[in-house]
Amino acid sequence: MIDTPSLVDQYCHGVLRTELGLGTFEAHLGRTAGPPAPGTTFFDTQTGFAVRRWCPPLLGLEPHCPPTHYLARRRELGVLESGRRLLRATGISTYLVDTGPPGDLTGVPEIAAAGMADAHEIVRLELLAEQVADTSGTVDSFLANLAEAVHGAADWAVAFTSVAGVRHGVSLAPEPPGPGEVRGATGRWLEGRTVGGRLTDPVLLRHLLWVAVASGRPLQIHVGVGDPLSLTGFAAATAGLGTDLVLLHGYPYHRHAAYLASVFPHVYADVGPALAHTGAGAAAVLAETLEHAPFGKLLFSSGARGLPELHVVGARIFREALDRVLGGWVGDGAWCRADARRVAGMIAADNARRVYGLAG
Repeated sequence: MIDTPSLVDQYCHGVLRTELGLGTFEAHLGRTAGPPAPGTTFFDTQTGFAVRRWCPPLLGLEPHCPPTHYLARRRELGVLESGRRLLRATGISTYLVDTGPPGDLTGVPEIAAAGMADAHEIVRLELLAEQVADTSGTVDSFLANLAEAVHGAADWAVAFTSVAGVRHGVSLAPEPPGPGEVRGATGRWLEGRTVGGRLTDPVLLRHLLWVAVASGRPLQIHVGVGDPLSLTGFAAATAGLGTDLVLLHGYPYHRHAAYLASVFPHVYADVGPALAHTGAGAAAVLAETLEHAPFGKLLFSSGARGLPELHVVGARIFREALDRVLGGWVGDGAWCRADARRVAGMIAADNARRVYGLAG
């Protein structure tokens, strides 16, 4: 067995504060736009099976118990107590929390208290820009206030994150837009939006990325469903500027994300949510990622949102996959145990501590 030290969850969200019925709970397992196939539920997924494997024992039940039994026990304990039991069993010592998604989710102090862990905030760029736009009436005031807001957030947040790849795709032009482009796009957006309106303009999305790059804080980029190789131009354009890029959620293009991490010194790849989604097949996905990326360029995350069970599953499956892959190489004689433990520590926590400037 490869002893994995405590984990730094380098990208996750808070958990729901409310009690959940079976249907609502299942919806958070699926993360899809529509319902499950007729006659099935979202428990009929690798994530659902992993929840039933790892979470019931933490609440005093047998592994693989029926979902109805599990949800009944969860309600019996209450949302706070069940959340504490689950989060404290993850082995996660530090959470980096994106507070951008909507919903009644716990904030940074709450998840730290529930999990008996450290926690730090990641600022979502698009939400920050939308909040600035709600209080800025002109193009000049918006651009000035946006620059000030990003600069201020860089003083206390550990990183910025962008969902430009989800909202518009990762094929955005790599270079920063010119001042005239930015002013024109800002004017059109402010004129046509209502309070709370979402930012989807590709020029302003690019502008946000470059404002974040100028801050020097690490920039996490959601790849979405696109191929990370589309970010090659942006990675090349930002090389040598002092800002690290972390590619989030590249599956099923995890090899491409790992390849970019191998080519550019400032690019890192996330290995967490892909493993949670593939469940029992996670070891194969991790091994493929390790084929390409230097071991110092890979970071663990759960990517969990809404359910503390997803933090548990993310951590447990990561540990299992790491143990199977590295332990297998030790068993074959390809690696020695000391090197396997060192690499496990790098991916689990040490790389994230270095990138985000966290205490050891």
